[in-house]
Amino acid sequence: MIYHIITGDMAAEPLKRAISAESSMQGEVIVIKDVLSVGPIARHEGEKFSELRSRFWQHTMPYERNIVVNDLECLLETGNALSQNHSASIWIWMAPLPADICTYFWVLQYLARHSERLFVLNLSGLPFLDNNGALFFPKSISELSSRELVKARKLARLLTPAELEADKEEWPHLVKENAWIRVLEGGKKIESKPANHYDAFLLSFCTAQYQKASRVVGQSISRYNIPTGDVFLGWRLREMHTAGKLLVLGDPAGRLKDFEVRLPGEEQQLELPL
Repeated sequence: MIYHIITGDMAAEPLKRAISAESSMQGEVIVIKDVLSVGPIARHEGEKFSELRSRFWQHTMPYERNIVVNDLECLLETGNALSQNHSASIWIWMAPLPADICTYFWVLQYLARHSERLFVLNLSGLPFLDNNGALFFPKSISELSSRELVKARKLARLLTPAELEADKEEWPHLVKENAWIRVLEGGKKIESKPANHYDAFLLSFCTAQYQKASRVVGQSISRYNIPTGDVFLGWRLREMHTAGKLLVLGDPAGRLKDFEVRLPGEEQQLELPL
């Protein structure tokens, strides 16, 4: 029995198909739906982590109702199951994405006691075959076919005691910094950045003419490979509107397709962050 931990529904889909096709991978897929590379992660006294994250996503998606983040509860259930089934193991799947690495650091806080059964599959910097048979380096597990993920099972390796000890310290360090954005600087190195880190990228696609917020966000993600996802960037457009940096036409509390944005004056030269 293997508990496969993976970040995001899109990445989970090909993994589920791979598990169905390969008996040696049989087990349960634990999908971490939260994007831990954005938003606050330091709890107030008496506050549960799930409550903190639910409130954050509710704030960034005012058009949704009753958002509930329960990843921690699912993870704790997995830990209890491991305690009852000593033959089960954990596989943590990671692509070179800040959300994946943050999930890994976070998971270690709760499952490190099962270190003798804790495996990691880090796909960063490794070549795979696309659907046309050409080599490529995936940025996300969702880009891989189930066939390639079956092959990737051979990459599963047990975490060494030294590696586990060092990596366990990363999440408490990030919590202490409690930044709103965490970026990947290569390997498993995460750097904390302020909430406005990507604002200049978004503004570089804004003009004196109104255009759909979804267009601005989509162009920014495509051009600069911003890994936060569109929800967080949509929230940044709303925040810049509140700060007077953007004008809005439509409902800024709605989805990205529901409002348009433009610069309040003439286009200006913007210095992009390095």
